[in-house]
Amino acid sequence: NRKYTKEIYLEKIKKLKELIPDISITTDIIVGFPTETDEDFKATLDLVKEVGFEGAFTFIFSPREGTPAARYEDDTSMEVKKARLQELNDLINEGYLTGNKRFEGKTVKVLVDGKSIKDPNILTGYTEHNKVVNFPGTEDLIGKIVNVKIEKAYTWHLRGIVE
Repeated sequence: NRKYTKEIYLEKIKKLKELIPDISITTDIIVGFPTETDEDFKATLDLVKEVGFEGAFTFIFSPREGTPAARYEDDTSMEVKKARLQELNDLINEGYLTGNKRFEGKTVKVLVDGKSIKDPNILTGYTEHNKVVNFPGTEDLIGKIVNVKIEKAYTWHLRGIVE
């Protein structure tokens, strides 16, 4: 029921990247929708590569009562759905890491959210790009915005030091 084409979508992404060069773009993607073909799935992967998403919430389709899609015949095996989800997630994870690596060596503003679950001497917070940052710090920084120099990028988070 989308009222736009792939071309319109890509043009909007291009415009966003021109207006906000350091933008982080994320998405939601469902795999295994009834009637999804191998070609459809390949087109999804191609779009993910072209856009360069820095994150995604990915799911296997499940019917919801009362929706038009719930009436469709589910013609894709769970094995195929799981394989597609894994392939998609592998590609998305590359985007996470690529997106995070661009912050290495840079100083970013971080809203300090709290202590790390794994180490009480490490604080965790979020950048303006919704990137998770872990860094050594004291409890009095929680709730504040601090400048953190990013030393290392990982797939799921950044590590840095307070400046």
